[in-house]
Formats: sequence, C-alpha cells, structure tokens
Amino acid sequence: MKKLLPILVCLLLLVACGQSYEETKRLTRLQRREAMRQDSAALKIAVLPTLDCLPLYVAQHYDLLDTLHGGVRLKMYNAQIDGDTALLRGRVEGLVTDLVRAKKMEQQGLKVRYWAVTNSYWQLLSNRQARIRKLRQLEDKIIAMTRFSATDLLSDLVADTTHLQSDHVFKVQVNDLTIRMQMLQNNEMDALWLTEPQATMVRLHKHPVLFDSRSAGLHLGVVVFNDQEMQRPERAQQLALFLKAYDQACDSINKHGVRYYRNLVIRHFKVRKEYADSLPQLTFPHAQGPSAHDMARVEQWLQHENNPKSN
Repeated sequence: MKKLLPILVCLLLLVACGQSYEETKRLTRLQRREAMRQDSAALKIAVLPTLDCLPLYVAQHYDLLDTLHGGVRLKMYNAQIDGDTALLRGRVEGLVTDLVRAKKMEQQGLKVRYWAVTNSYWQLLSNRQARIRKLRQLEDKIIAMTRFSATDLLSDLVADTTHLQSDHVFKVQVNDLTIRMQMLQNNEMDALWLTEPQATMVRLHKHPVLFDSRSAGLHLGVVVFNDQEMQRPERAQQLALFLKAYDQACDSINKHGVRYYRNLVIRHFKVRKEYADSLPQLTFPHAQGPSAHDMARVEQWLQHENNPKSN
C-alpha cells in the first residue's frame, strides 16, 4: 500500500498537468484569434524611422489614436520597400512613403488614396573621406539610394543639373536606412541620400552636404492609403478621426518644437540624445494632397524610367 500511494499521487499530478496543458493550448488559440481580430479591425499604418512620422507618434503618445474604432497601429519598417510590400499585400492599410514610390505602386495595380503631404526633404551627403565637395565630383562615384523612389529621382536631377552623364553616376540600391548608415561609416559609399533625423546624425560627423531637395521645390513625402480598403464605412470613419488626430499632433509639434518631443525621437528612431537635440526646427503641415506640379513631375520621370528608349 505504501508503494501504491506515491504512484497514485504521480498519476493524479499527470492528469492535472495534462488538463492544464490542454487548457493552456485552448486559451492560447483563443488569444491568438482575439489578437488577429483586433489587428484586423485596427487601422494599420507602416512607418519608417524618419522625422516625417513624428506626428503619428505624437498622436499615439497622447492617446489620440486609441479613440478610433478598432484603434490605429503603427508598424515600423527600416526600408521603404518593406512598407510598400506590406501595403500591396494587405498587411497594412496606410503607409508613410514618398510620391515616387506611391506612383510606382499604382503602376503595379494598387489604387492609392493620397491623403497628406509630409515635410520630408532629402540631403545628398558625401563621405568626408572621399573629399567630394562639389556635385561635379560625383562622376564615377557611388551613391546609395532606393530604386524608384524620391532619392532615385533626385539622383537623376542632380546629374542633369550638373551635366553629368547618368551612366557615370553609379546609383546603388541600399534600401535599409541602418545599413546605409553603416556603409558610410565603413567608407563603402562615396555619397548617400538621407532625410531627418539620419541627415543630422551624418552632418554632425562633418560629412558635407552636396544637395538639398528643398532647393528643387519638390514636395515628395506623402501619407497614402489603400483606396479600396478606405471605401469600407468603418475604414472611412477611422480615417476621418485619424485626420483630426494627425492635424492635432502637427499643431502640437509646431507649437512646442521638435526638440520638445526628443524622447519620442530617441525611442522610436533609435538616435542618441545629442542628435535629437541637434535636429532642425521644422513645420509640420496639416493633411492635404500633393500638388499637380509634383504629381506631373513624378509621372514624367517614371515614364522616362519605364520607357528609356522612347525618350
């Protein structure tokens, strides 16, 4: 009997554990389903670690996004192309990108709703080790950019304005911003395109600015949404409320300044405090669509890129 008692206790424990394990599996399945339901209901927006996304994080910080039906979820990507893929495959409904990328997605069959123009600008910075101080010195040099993006268009614009042959300026596709920065640090690139806050980080290390897209009068940063998805009544309501939250966030940044939100910049954009404190003061405009001029300029460039022999 004494030997039988421990065996019975062990059997009871095993049965109890078995029930607990099955119950845990059942709860886990239910939790996964609930998480998927909540994610499906939420308005998901792909963002990058760039300063044009700051209004979205400010709105999130003040819980302005939690009042929406299903909420808003920000999905971080380090490369534009990854955010594009997420939008094309329906993993997100919105995207912070540039006008060239958005137009390219339209050519791929996705109808895009242009919802806002951001304050993005891009600077072409040269590696100080390369001793490039003028645009003319870019001949036979390597520039890091993203294919079919604002930086691709701007690279051609620089070549045209300085009368450089485009095939003498080597555009190398480096989509990931972190890798692009690392290649500069390792002296693997002669020049590269960056927006904020990465441009400030590079300038502080004495890498020269060769060109600033603001001098070209182009406004290429945009926030876009999947137009078909936004025609659903619940999505339309979410978008209308998101518009209000976005504009409120822009007003707050314009009132207090970018540096007031340095902690958000440090946390979400992975920059050190000294970089966040050195960011320029920028104005964040309310949501409005791109201008006809910018749209036409991008369409013209894409037509040339898609049909080079006919131009």
